[in-house]
Amino acid sequence: MTTPHRRRTLAGAVTAVVLAATTTFGGTPAPVAAANTLSMRGADVSSLQRSLDLGAKYHDANGVARDPLDILKSVGVNYVRLRVWNNPASGYNNKSRVLAQARTAKAKGLKVLIDFHYSDTWASGKQYKPAAWSGHSLSQLRNDVYAFTYDVCAALRGQGTMPDSVQIGNEINVGMLWNEGKVVNNDFGPLAGLLKQGYNAVKACGGGIPVMIHTANADSNANARWFYDGIRAQGVQWDMTALSYYCMWHGSLANLYDNIVDLHGRYGKPVVIVETAYPFTRDDADGQPNVIGDATCDGISATWAGQAQEFDWVQNTARNAGAIGVFYWEPTWYAVPGNGWDPANINGTGNGWDNMALFDWFGRVNPGVRWTP
Repeated sequence: MTTPHRRRTLAGAVTAVVLAATTTFGGTPAPVAAANTLSMRGADVSSLQRSLDLGAKYHDANGVARDPLDILKSVGVNYVRLRVWNNPASGYNNKSRVLAQARTAKAKGLKVLIDFHYSDTWASGKQYKPAAWSGHSLSQLRNDVYAFTYDVCAALRGQGTMPDSVQIGNEINVGMLWNEGKVVNNDFGPLAGLLKQGYNAVKACGGGIPVMIHTANADSNANARWFYDGIRAQGVQWDMTALSYYCMWHGSLANLYDNIVDLHGRYGKPVVIVETAYPFTRDDADGQPNVIGDATCDGISATWAGQAQEFDWVQNTARNAGAIGVFYWEPTWYAVPGNGWDPANINGTGNGWDNMALFDWFGRVNPGVRWTP
């Protein structure tokens, strides 16, 4: 998840050129004639188990109560993304919970992307070390990353739910495990050592597991090149380039298109949008202010129809640019009391994402949303 920053101005004229090849403005997106296919059609459902444990109900487009993963699968999802925190106060998104979620997803025929944050809480705008690693040197942190990554991956393998892909870090625009792993004065060496250990641990667990390195640099090709050039120069290996794209923070679809094309060509690795979302309302369901309030993009309203349209446009843009996957971030996280934003106070905080989920405040799915190959 991306920390909000100032909203970008959309490059309307250029956006129209890209979208003209992918959509019909003001209506249902048109079919796309493109050689590329979105083989990874994903949903980050990391908060879902907590919602279900609290009694949340989910309903399909016909109003029938069903398992939320079955609902998502019926509209095109073939992958789930699960974040791993080291020792969160909430007791959720830790190793044992992720093992259980992976079993559930795999039993339904879904693939699993494991998202290591290397933190006890959100790692995006800030990259806080886990409390257990707080006094560790850079050398110790390299060992920590290897051991923790291998342990979680091996446990998944041991229960017959081998990860289908793994992220080493979450939105690590300027590094992870701060301050030791932060990029300062263009020195990528410390970060590179951590990433290499994570990569090696995944490959030791399963040599065929693709490793992603994830930044929120969909808005800036210059920043993306700076980061990926920097780690490449240090000998870091990765198999997929992962980006977050939220239009209200990361700019136009035309810019996204150009960035995907450049990164794919420059590094020769598949590109995946591992986070995107759009509001279905500006209203707030609880006392927690919405992360995204009034911001909308591309002239699209904050309605069910608008949410579905923007998601189609993101998929079309990614597909035409050569990306292989798009994940919606936390589609099932509607406003369920007790499933709060702060893992250290999960009962006492609300949900800042309730207007961005694909299920409304009564657990009814947006009938227009589809993941398409």
